[in-house]
Amino acid sequence: MATPDLARLDEERLGEWLLGRRWFGSKAEDVSHVHVLDAMTLADGPPPLDLALVEARFPTGAHAIYQLLLGARPAGEGWSDERLDDVDGTTVYDAFADPEAASMLGRLLAEEATVQGDHATVTFHWLDTFAPPAADASVRAMGAEQSNSSIVFDEKLVLKAFRRLEAGDNPELEMLRFLSDRDFPNIAELAGWVDYEGELMNATLAVVQRFVPGGRDGWELALEEIGSDPETFVARMTELGAVIGRMHTTLASDASDPAFAPDEPSMESTSLITATIDEQIERLFVDLPSDVEALEPITNRGEEVRDRLSLLSHIGASGKLIRHHGDLHLGQTLLAGGRDPIWIVLDFEGEPARPLLERRRKRSPLRDVAGMLRSFAYAASAGELQRGTPAPEGWEERAREAFLAGYFGAVDASLLPPGEANARTLLTVFELEKAVYELRYELNNRPDWVGIPVAGIARLLEEPLP
Repeated sequence: MATPDLARLDEERLGEWLLGRRWFGSKAEDVSHVHVLDAMTLADGPPPLDLALVEARFPTGAHAIYQLLLGARPAGEGWSDERLDDVDGTTVYDAFADPEAASMLGRLLAEEATVQGDHATVTFHWLDTFAPPAADASVRAMGAEQSNSSIVFDEKLVLKAFRRLEAGDNPELEMLRFLSDRDFPNIAELAGWVDYEGELMNATLAVVQRFVPGGRDGWELALEEIGSDPETFVARMTELGAVIGRMHTTLASDASDPAFAPDEPSMESTSLITATIDEQIERLFVDLPSDVEALEPITNRGEEVRDRLSLLSHIGASGKLIRHHGDLHLGQTLLAGGRDPIWIVLDFEGEPARPLLERRRKRSPLRDVAGMLRSFAYAASAGELQRGTPAPEGWEERAREAFLAGYFGAVDASLLPPGEANARTLLTVFELEKAVYELRYELNNRPDWVGIPVAGIARLLEEPLP
């Protein structure tokens, strides 16, 4: 069948459809206009597979570009799954809803195809460390992700398509390629990727990794074992901490690669970090509602938080700045394997809401550690909130200390401030940053969870200063 002219998509219908996708990242903003910037056919099918880059514009003048991978079937067939619109007698829909359309991506990867459009070239890259998807590979969608879309080939390989695009290599491609090249064992190794080069931008469209079957999500594992075997989970955290320590050491291991070579922090960079957190704290405490009982432990303590941050920011050297995960928490890990399980670290693209350049910026590795420690605080409360199973007294603290023991025992000490006490002090700064971000998020989205970041901020205020 002929491929539809995607430039003829009804823009109003396209906008409604885009805003209805779970991976659309600007649901809280008004969208003034949505239109197709570029479109090309990747495979003739049947069914054909098309790529469209769509721009959403906002009244502020800002904009975002999204990748759509679209299938098409004759309108008379009554296709309705993830339907976008009917164009030129065909029904256009999200290709990830159709294993036949999605399987075309596997074929293009196996062929290491180069597809030339009117304004851009899409190239499919494959590494010889893995067998590519077979022509008759089974294909299924993964439904767990929020900001991207993934499909699994034969339970062996997983392709993740990045929905929101920005110019430049996606950090996930960079990080996976670096760690895979150095045989770091605690990742799902890079197998291939897809890139777009054209007049509009050069960007990463997708990455392909080894699929980890039967892995247990770290967050779900925590909630399960809080109720059934809490001390087993605490014991597991020593090895997870060591994995993250070894990961940071590997990421800082190549001084010849400018994108990954460790940097010495400057006074300006340290001041920028603390000034940014200080501004966040000031804005947050000015806007705190006065009628939320859960906020009482930190009400009117904004200046105290800022003073604490100011004192902590003067703690000597702050270690090295390196590439890091950027969004590390229990949900970004899997415990895989049977009798000898191994921790796998996932999702190296950083926080999707942050600009790509910011996600690629080198920071203290302790920022990752702070994210994981805050995840323990959430797990301790979520066990009761979601499953009616409160964490045993002291569980969070024991999990923290087990993780930190593993981490400090495995990481290259030269990456951290000299002495574990100084490292823990800097870690407090990043925990404070994270807890302030969490409080803002929970006030806007989950008021019942406000007590979790409040407890974290209150605890940080009570810790003795060095």
